[in-house]
Amino acid sequence: MFRTLGFAATLLCSTTLAQAEEVTGGQVGEMTISADDMSDPAPDAFSPYAGRNFPVLPLWGDTHLHTSNSLDARAFGAVLSPANAYEFARGDEVTTSHGLRVKLSRPLDWLVVADHSDAMGAMNEIIDGNPALMRDPVLRDWNERLNQGGDIALAATMEVIETFAGITGEALPEAAADRRFVQSVWDEFTETADTYDDPGTFTAFIGYEWTSTEVGNNLHRNVIYRDDASRARQMLPFTTAETFNPEDLWDWMGRYEEATGGRVFALAHNGNVSNGLMFPVETNPKTGEPLTGDYAEQRAKWEPLYEITQIKGDGETHPFLSPNDEFADYETWDKSNLGPSLKEDWMLQYEYAREALKNGLKLEGQLGTNPYKFGVVGSTDSHTGLATSAEENFFGKHSGVEPEPGRGNHVVGEFDAVRILGWEMAASGYAAVWAEENTRKSIFDAMERREVYGTTGSRMTVRFFGGWDFVESDARSRLPADIGYAKGVPMGADLDDAPEGAAAPSFLVAALKDPYSGNLDRIQVVKGWVDAAGDAQEQVYDVIWAGDRAPGADGKLPAIGNTVDVATGTFTNTIGAPELITVWTDPDFDASLSAFYYARVLEIPTPRWVVYDAIRFGDEIPEDVPTSTQERAYTSPIWYTPQGG
Repeated sequence: MFRTLGFAATLLCSTTLAQAEEVTGGQVGEMTISADDMSDPAPDAFSPYAGRNFPVLPLWGDTHLHTSNSLDARAFGAVLSPANAYEFARGDEVTTSHGLRVKLSRPLDWLVVADHSDAMGAMNEIIDGNPALMRDPVLRDWNERLNQGGDIALAATMEVIETFAGITGEALPEAAADRRFVQSVWDEFTETADTYDDPGTFTAFIGYEWTSTEVGNNLHRNVIYRDDASRARQMLPFTTAETFNPEDLWDWMGRYEEATGGRVFALAHNGNVSNGLMFPVETNPKTGEPLTGDYAEQRAKWEPLYEITQIKGDGETHPFLSPNDEFADYETWDKSNLGPSLKEDWMLQYEYAREALKNGLKLEGQLGTNPYKFGVVGSTDSHTGLATSAEENFFGKHSGVEPEPGRGNHVVGEFDAVRILGWEMAASGYAAVWAEENTRKSIFDAMERREVYGTTGSRMTVRFFGGWDFVESDARSRLPADIGYAKGVPMGADLDDAPEGAAAPSFLVAALKDPYSGNLDRIQVVKGWVDAAGDAQEQVYDVIWAGDRAPGADGKLPAIGNTVDVATGTFTNTIGAPELITVWTDPDFDASLSAFYYARVLEIPTPRWVVYDAIRFGDEIPEDVPTSTQERAYTSPIWYTPQGG
């Protein structure tokens, strides 16, 4: 007989099954495995780990962090540099722009500093009074007002943001985009990334954000390089001074790869504030031309990932779109972010990831390629230089809302009829990558093949495999990845054609709690498909859960409960499970219909960041402000396409 320490030890996490209670509903506790349960080892291999050549740990990072190089971040008071951002992400303690000491609970494995390409580095020089820039009257006026502080500086900051976002109709002054100046900033930034890149220990990616926000409509993309500075500096980053059309960005990416021999990809974010433009299904919103097969091919090629959750709201789905999903209304930010437009219901179907995945199936039938066949990550979009997403360590969207008394009621942004208050910020999120090693090449390649998942800030470990012959006993193997890769495909991949006699696909899904966070509530599988009539459908299945709950007559699983004590900012892990693992087979499968599947993992409720602020600063929390959150993870989908489809 062989006794293992279980899935927890397999993934090298501090939580072990010795800490777990025996749970029901398909969950597992400590297992005893006979020799018959194990595959035949190679003659020279006794160790179950010998010869293993797949990723064994998720590498945690952030694809979307801004520093003082970003015009808007600096205007709001950020002084941390890219070097500071890398130092903080790798685990160093730094001092924030407002003089607070801050450190991560655990280092990240990698980071993309994605400063805005438009006027990169210029605001530092404007505030410092660079003589070459002060010859421009607009920049000189910004310098004078931003340095006065108080309401005058705040008004100047909002003017800078509105000009930068294209809301005022005025272009940024040419002096702020002088080519020689921009090249010097880019050269310094790429050199800094190379300096902090430490293969095997910490990966510092080169990247930038292309910030298309014409009249307030968010079509932002982050561009990530596989390359070092010697290649990346050969071409300046693309800017919206050239165009607001994402297709032109894809053309630039093609030119970059052809000219340098390098590799890049882009990921979009915050479709929830795109005013219905992020995921079109009929026409290109920037040209008015019908979507074509070329559009679908180019988008699928250059945008393998989508940022599904971040500070400006969760982007999985919306309760208007998914009324039968009781977890759809999570950190919902469905206001327009910038500009005069007010949100209308028709916009929502073109703004959220789940709806885009469904529409992608339909477009594949029309255009020959699925333009929305993307994996998902979480990231922060913090403009502080600090990749913080933990609720108890949340430093806000920008340096104007770093921790201080009353920040929950501070105005984060205000444009015409739209006002966004501090408490509406979500402490989110992080990106987890299943890569073989901690290097630019390995992480980039894993992201490009979509073997990634996103969380709202918790660092739970999640596996998701799809295949045709997973069986219940596979969930008892305690080495889920061994079986997952051997019998199926991982998150982000396509299911092969069904073998003869296969009735439906099965999925091996496993999750392990973050030892710093709450126990697990449940794992769900979200399925989307196009029915025989050509209409997109969705279904959320509870596939495994903690405790002795049972679905009700409506098919819904009762809530796990809530142990959060708002007065003390504490919770107890007396509910939930440290780990969940199961095999689930689609009970409603139709082999003639295209479909996708992804896993959503929910933790038990834990205190939201406003609770920690209230305790530290004595703030009162308004009644309508949520005080607990259920952190979650979203895996990249696995797609099924009918044979010959």
